[in-house]
Amino acid sequence: MEIKVFASIKEKIGSDTIDLFVGDSITVGELKNHIFVDYPELDGEVFQVAKNEAFVKDDEVVTSDDIVALIPPVSGG
Repeated sequence: MEIKVFASIKEKIGSDTIDLFVGDSITVGELKNHIFVDYPELDGEVFQVAKNEAFVKDDEVVTSDDIVALIPPVSGG
């Protein structure tokens, strides 16, 4: 599963995508656990998960066909 990342997450991992091998489907909560194990530099990072351009909760199921993105908080003024 390819996951798009932005801002501070992109800076910490040095790439604009994360590739995870998670099978056909996984919950968002499980996905986050995989990310924190595979990318320990993201420990403590705050972000929301988007599925097909809509924010989703931890119990939502995502598949390899979905467009998944990690969106950190945005500040502005």
